[in-house]
Amino acid sequence: MRSSNKRLESMPFGGLYEIFAKANKLEEQGKRIIHMEIGRPDFDSPIIAKEAVKKALDSQQVHYTDVNGIEPLRKAICEKEDRRFGLKYDYNSEISVMAGAAEAIGVIMATMMDFGDEIISPSPFFSAYKEQALIAGVKLVEVPVLMSDNWELNVKEIEKRITPKTKMLLLNSPNNPAGYVLNKENLEKIASLVKERDLIVISDECYDEFIYGEKHVSISTLEDMRDRTLVVKSTSKSYSMTGWRIGYVLGPANAIKYINKVHQNFSTCCTAFAQWGAVEAFNHGDSFIDDMVKEFKRRGDYLYESLSKIDGLKMVKPKGAFYAFPDITSFGMTEADFCSYLMEIAGVVGVPGTAFGDYGKGHVRLAYCRSYEDIVEACDKIKAALGKL
Repeated sequence: MRSSNKRLESMPFGGLYEIFAKANKLEEQGKRIIHMEIGRPDFDSPIIAKEAVKKALDSQQVHYTDVNGIEPLRKAICEKEDRRFGLKYDYNSEISVMAGAAEAIGVIMATMMDFGDEIISPSPFFSAYKEQALIAGVKLVEVPVLMSDNWELNVKEIEKRITPKTKMLLLNSPNNPAGYVLNKENLEKIASLVKERDLIVISDECYDEFIYGEKHVSISTLEDMRDRTLVVKSTSKSYSMTGWRIGYVLGPANAIKYINKVHQNFSTCCTAFAQWGAVEAFNHGDSFIDDMVKEFKRRGDYLYESLSKIDGLKMVKPKGAFYAFPDITSFGMTEADFCSYLMEIAGVVGVPGTAFGDYGKGHVRLAYCRSYEDIVEACDKIKAALGKL
């Protein structure tokens, strides 16, 4: 049976999760597979959060909660955002807790945009952005961010793509898949254009803790940007809680009010006992984050130093997130063929760059959120496999 929704007919298949399924089949057949396709931290969730969930279940916290999340969680999130990043939001009216950042971005599009509106996003981008735009009935317009420009977002490229239908700009820093970080100077130029053209910004900051050598700056903290920015974050990466599905939106009260209305009709509320566990993560998880990020830096440094020595691979050292996005054009293979070759010959699974938008062409994404030993093994096997070409 085919979908009767014509918007969804252009939704691509053969993306990340299809690759994951193929890799699992090879693994079931006995092949040694190193999974570098899924951006999931290999750390367990914080013990204090898991213990809090057990306690919540035993105390019958199994029913509906406030649409925007339980008050202790909203308060804990806002205190953590102030403590770690200087973001100041009212926990009563300027936050909505949702079933992950993916729901949050989809809900924002459905709330703030009309059918046929346009949203601009730097490309390459997280693959769900384009699909969420299709579902919401809006058009995602891609702006190139290129390795040849050292992954700097050119404001003039944004300006060229603004039309009377443009309503929003979707930013992601630190970036998935390219690992770049938008610095304050770059963000100030973007903010100036946003204010001039009266746009709203969705700022996806899910990798805010994963920055190596720089400091995370949210565009919402720049002059006159707080009231036109919706900040999206999640517990998935920072606390290694991907399956808990706890994300949130921070923004002005007059927007959160309507966002909650749409969220209510998508998922009613987040899982009650997961919220109680997340309270403990936000209140007492700073050291957990710091230890995990320190280990990810060690892995990323090794991956970069190793892969950048391979003839034919072009690399820029990632400044944030936990992805490498090498240029593989010199091998004369499509991104999909390159990934298939690595999977079959080296047992290392990556994702074709084209899964991340038009400007992911010529690249593959490798997630270094595997053990250090796996990273070392993967680099050796990649080097050996590419040496045969």
